Amino acid sequence: MQPTKQPITLATPTTTQQIALVLGATGGIGNAMAQKLLQRGWQVRALHRRAAQMAAADSSGIDWRQGDAMQQADVIAAAEGAAIIVHAVNPPGYRNWGELVLPMIDNSIAAARMSGARIILPGTVYNYGADAFPAPSESSPQNPVTRKGAIRVQMEQRLRSAAQGGVRSLVVRAGDFFGPHMANSWFSQGMLKPGLPVTAVTYPGKRGIGHQWAYLPDVAETMIRLIEREEALAAFDTFHMQGHWDADGTLMVAAIGRAAGRPDLKVKSFPWWLMPALGLFLPLMRELSEVAYLWRQPLRMDNRRLLKVLGSEPHTAWDQAVQSTLAGMACIKA
Repeated sequence: MQPTKQPITLATPTTTQQIALVLGATGGIGNAMAQKLLQRGWQVRALHRRAAQMAAADSSGIDWRQGDAMQQADVIAAAEGAAIIVHAVNPPGYRNWGELVLPMIDNSIAAARMSGARIILPGTVYNYGADAFPAPSESSPQNPVTRKGAIRVQMEQRLRSAAQGGVRSLVVRAGDFFGPHMANSWFSQGMLKPGLPVTAVTYPGKRGIGHQWAYLPDVAETMIRLIEREEALAAFDTFHMQGHWDADGTLMVAAIGRAAGRPDLKVKSFPWWLMPALGLFLPLMRELSEVAYLWRQPLRMDNRRLLKVLGSEPHTAWDQAVQSTLAGMACIKA
C-alpha cells in the first residue's frame, strides 16, 4: 500500500486536530513530547499494556489505547489516521535491549507505511565512535563502540531504507538527557538519588573534560518545531542539538548546588571500577559502563544544520532546567 502523505500544520480551534501516536509516553522524552503536542492542540494517543489504568490516573487529555509496542497489529491500529508516530519506547531498565528494540522500530515502520505518518525518533550520541570526535555533524561516520550504539545505528539504517519506500522519518540526536520524568539517565541514576535531599553529587567525568546535556522539554520543543516545518524536511532527515554544553564539568554541578541551596555542594568521583562487577547483576550498570568513553573525552555535536532550518535552538536556562529536574525527582520542593 502506498502511504498517503499528510501535511503537518499547527492545529487551531477552527481546523481538524492532527493526531500523534506517542510510543513510550510514560518515559522521559515520550512524556515531554506528549505534553508539548497537547499544548500545540494535537490529539495525542498513547499505547500502553494497561490503558484503562493509565486513563483513570491521567487528566492531561491523552487518549490511552490498549496495546503493546511489540505487537505490530496493536501499533498499526493505534496509528490509524496519525500524522506522526513518536518512537520513544525503550525496554525498561535496558533489559533485553538487543531482542526488543529492533522489532519495535519495525512495528513503527509498518504502522507508518499504513497510515502515512512520519516517524519521530529521539536520537543519541551513541552512534558515534572516536573517529567522529570531537564535533560530529549529521554526516559524520557512525562507527559505534558499544552494543547499544550499534543497535541505534541499525534503527536509523532501517528508517533510511524505509524512506525509499515512502515512509518518512526524522531523527534528532542530543546529548545526555535530563529533566522531569527521566528515570534511566546519568542525572537521576548515576549522579543523584531520586527522592532524597541533595547533599552531594557523584560526577562521572574527568576534571576539565566537557560534556553535552539535553533538557527534555527543549528536545521535545525542537522536534515539534521541525515537525511544523515539514516542507523543509527530507524523507529521512537528521538533526543535531547543541543542548547544554558544560565545557569543563563544573556548570552542571554548580547549577545543582544553586537549585538545592548548597553552593558548597560536595562532589564525589564516580566509582567506575565497580561497574564491571555490578553489571553482572544490574543491566543499567552494564550500560552505564559501556559509555564511559563519553566522560573521558569531549564530544559536542554540531547544530549548525538545525540553526539553518529553525533559526535558533530552544534552550532553557541552566538553573531553571536543573531546578525543574530536581523537583521532578523529589529531591527539592517544587
